[in-house]
Amino acid sequence: MADETKDRDFVLTEKSGLTERAFPVLSPSQIEGLCRFGKKVEVPAGGHVWEAGQENLCMFVVLRGVMQIFEPRTRELVAEHVKGGFSGDIDVLSGRPTLVDAIAKENLELLEVPGDCVRNIVGEQPETGRLILDAFLARRAILQKGERSGPLIIGSRYSADTLRVREFLVRNHFPTKWEDLEDSPNIDERLREFGVGEAQTPIVVLPTGTQLFNPSNEELGDALGVSRPVEDKLYDLVIVGAGPSGLAAAVYGASEGLSTLVVDERGPGGQAGASSRIENYMGFPSGLSGQDLADRAVIQAERFGAQMVVPATVTGITCTQTGTHEVHLEGMPSLRTRCVILASGASYRTLDVPGLEAFEGKGIYYSATGVERLLCGEEAIAVVGAGNSAGQAAVFLSESAKKVFLVVRGDNLRKTMSSYLALRIESSPKIEVLLSSEICALEGDDHLEAVTFVNRGSGKRRTEAVSGVFVMIGAVPHTSWLPESIERDSKGFVLTGRQVEDRKTWPGSRQPYILETSCPGVFAAGDVRSGSVKRVASSVGEGSMAVALVHQYLAESS
Repeated sequence: MADETKDRDFVLTEKSGLTERAFPVLSPSQIEGLCRFGKKVEVPAGGHVWEAGQENLCMFVVLRGVMQIFEPRTRELVAEHVKGGFSGDIDVLSGRPTLVDAIAKENLELLEVPGDCVRNIVGEQPETGRLILDAFLARRAILQKGERSGPLIIGSRYSADTLRVREFLVRNHFPTKWEDLEDSPNIDERLREFGVGEAQTPIVVLPTGTQLFNPSNEELGDALGVSRPVEDKLYDLVIVGAGPSGLAAAVYGASEGLSTLVVDERGPGGQAGASSRIENYMGFPSGLSGQDLADRAVIQAERFGAQMVVPATVTGITCTQTGTHEVHLEGMPSLRTRCVILASGASYRTLDVPGLEAFEGKGIYYSATGVERLLCGEEAIAVVGAGNSAGQAAVFLSESAKKVFLVVRGDNLRKTMSSYLALRIESSPKIEVLLSSEICALEGDDHLEAVTFVNRGSGKRRTEAVSGVFVMIGAVPHTSWLPESIERDSKGFVLTGRQVEDRKTWPGSRQPYILETSCPGVFAAGDVRSGSVKRVASSVGEGSMAVALVHQYLAESS
């Protein structure tokens, strides 16, 4: 009987391992264990359990009847939950507005469990908690893969704003549907439906029906409930940046009882979020994408009570000797905190090629995820860089592109790239490595159509038709907003520990901690720190270590 129930519980996709994880059925004993966390409610047939756009949604366990989940705009059936099934995904933990409607197919009896209580269940009933969390993650993965729910984006593949909107939604774990102005056969009809012309695209249609015309990230965040209000209180720890180091610090800080808040301009992932697959991260032998790693870390951090403010631009920090620092945000109240961890990371450098700016977002990309790969289709592309990120991008993009040119300034790929990755690239019939080379010219009208490569030794040039160039070279730290009192090296990376002590500018009576900046109580971790190892694992380690040093600092100053 249990197997029959499982088969009925999910109606959208074919049976798969992901589907089984996404829609488990709770046993009677598990349901009984959840009863003290919630209350029983009844919903008559045809009634709404909730509607799209509702914030701080509870998890509902079906005790009797059938609950149907619908995509609100198209009224497409997404799933059915029967006895023992439970509703919800990651939005139950984050409190963000839900993307779907829930209706009672027949008279329902439900156990209503608030989101805060779901966090308690994870801690107090690990087996049931793991099942619930795993289901939440798998459900969101199915929604993102299927493009059946979430915001609808109508815009051109050659629009930088369309790319920005899509990347923002992906970084913030939203499933989306995209209609391309260039490829959709009914696009004129769609534009008439919304009463707009192409010049007003991209259009974002929310599940509630609200239409946004070329919204900024801030407007989109507000409309989707990503942006959460900042509390007027003294935090133990404010973390600037939600890359691997910042998210690791959030997990450890919140799990160890520190009131923790993370601020990021775009969304979780950082530079690692641009990586399609990380294969040398311990514990994941088959690899995982940088965004998957970030998404899981966000769930962990929020489960422990960390808060996240996205999108938010940090404009400065006021360091004091009184034990309270202020982090200043653009258009928002400043944050008061006892400690700060700078984890703002770094970005790839741009190419020194004439006309580059005109093609950014229209063929020039700094991320290699499924979003950008879809834009390039099956055409030839180029990847510029010789590090692991560039190598991973080349392999990932070669799965769909007919040809990948890997452009390397040096004369030996193995000097800067892991051997396993270099071997895979050298053995791929679809990847051509251009050593001692660079891009010297770009061609195209409203989007990139061709590039010219030049050999740095011989000066020989060749022009190839490509639909995209993925730039993954060097690193520019995000530190221009920092005050002069936080010292940096000649390239702008933040100095810490012995580096600060050697400059004889340390204001404290003790020695600075290993990750502490020239301002006591302000630490730096990950790619933004001078001398850091530019690897995901080391960034995670530094973020975790920084929290241990925060504890030492707080104990010393209390």
